[in-house]
Amino acid sequence: MTESRAEIPTYGNFIGGEWVESTGGGTFTSVNPADTRDVVGRFQASSAADAAMAVRAAEEAGPGWRRTPAPKRAEIMFRFASLLAEHKERLAREMTREMGKVLPEARGDVQEGIDIAFLMAGEGRRMFGDTVPSELPDKWAMSVREPLGVAAIVTPWNFPIAIPCWKMMPALITGNTVVWKPASDTPGSAALLVELLDRAGFPAGTVNLVTGSGEAVGMPLVENPDVAVVSFTGHVETGRQIARRAARRLTRVALELGGKNAIVVMDDADLDLAVDGIVWSAFGTTGQRCTACSRLIVHERVQDDLLDRLTRRVLGLRLGDGLDPATDVGPLVNAAALQRVAGYADLARTEHTVVCGGRPATDRPGLEHGHFFEPTIVRDVRPMDRLAQEEIFGPVLSVIGVPDYAAAVTALNQTPYGLSSSIYTRSVDTAFRAMRDFRTGLLYVNAGTIGAETHLPFGGMKQSGNGHREAGHAALDTFTEWKAIYVDYSGRLQRAQIDNQPE
Repeated sequence: MTESRAEIPTYGNFIGGEWVESTGGGTFTSVNPADTRDVVGRFQASSAADAAMAVRAAEEAGPGWRRTPAPKRAEIMFRFASLLAEHKERLAREMTREMGKVLPEARGDVQEGIDIAFLMAGEGRRMFGDTVPSELPDKWAMSVREPLGVAAIVTPWNFPIAIPCWKMMPALITGNTVVWKPASDTPGSAALLVELLDRAGFPAGTVNLVTGSGEAVGMPLVENPDVAVVSFTGHVETGRQIARRAARRLTRVALELGGKNAIVVMDDADLDLAVDGIVWSAFGTTGQRCTACSRLIVHERVQDDLLDRLTRRVLGLRLGDGLDPATDVGPLVNAAALQRVAGYADLARTEHTVVCGGRPATDRPGLEHGHFFEPTIVRDVRPMDRLAQEEIFGPVLSVIGVPDYAAAVTALNQTPYGLSSSIYTRSVDTAFRAMRDFRTGLLYVNAGTIGAETHLPFGGMKQSGNGHREAGHAALDTFTEWKAIYVDYSGRLQRAQIDNQPE
């Protein structure tokens, strides 16, 4: 779809291989969070009726897609991965314009989509089951994966290419069809991605896109009796609502939820290396990652030294439009996010010590029309304080001093979340203890809390999810059932546990 900045394009839903208007005809706009005068486009304000149309299209496409040999499905996915690579720069620039992250990070977001598409295309010739010996003679025993049917994919705005690909690629390669509801802050990125999926050759109805609010589109998808599995990434409370509503129909639900991630810095750590990891983890994507470092747990012997080094770095970070190569930190995604982060900064000034930042930056020249907030460090935070317990989803880092490793472990694990963690230490003994003791689904040694790779499972413990994993071969489990198959070629009745035992 060609467009100019002077002309505001209108995008449709993608249902059954066609771009169509919503049944109600209403639209909403997506704007650039760095400059809200820049309108990205108009998108369909869809309803439950539109969601039902998309599910119907996916259901009709299901039998043909399921019968398509997995290696043939993989050929289409390989083409899609190649198209993503070909259009990487265009997608990254439009992503930065729509949600604000700096351009190098947006390129990385698209690269994750490329990586998972190639990885899952490879599963088209693997997708291993088990072939095992039977306990009876002349009998074959094996297991295979079966697709579930229609997969409802509900994704957030902060990784508008990577996360949808994490979900859709394993769903599609295993033979499911998809209805995707993207976040309303990034529908433009979703439309561009679906254009490439269509160009790659996925059959009509295999992938469907419906834009709109969570209540108007997302929840009707969850409650649709023809949806077999829901995969959601977002807030914990929304995840709870989805789980409750899906439970009425025993619909499978995979939830990837929040995090309150911590970096632990021990007294033997390389402090300069730790500073690098903290800055990247706490303020990359303006702190708007489920894996962002929101807590710094530091040994008291090195706390002041580390904070001095860290503060100098953070004060040097430049706020601005993510398309500007000089920008280090982009805007928050919308006005509500700015207000929420400002509220936590007010709490920090009341109960703790703000080392730097703590204010909206919308009064600075060039930032007046965006949702900018200063990178913020808060010290004198205790493990059970609100700043150390609640997910802020912004550029606010809480510093917790501890006397030893045992106290660090207690502080790290003492939250409702368990997504990502990190430890900086030169001691191999301490590193291995952390691998054992930190109750998180991801753990990094001498690196920050972000940087997951697509060939290992991604997900968290406790309230960070419900046990499912994305990426890696574990992602196939969300979208498949196991079928055990027995072939008896003995020519006689064999009664398993009866006939295989001595009399």
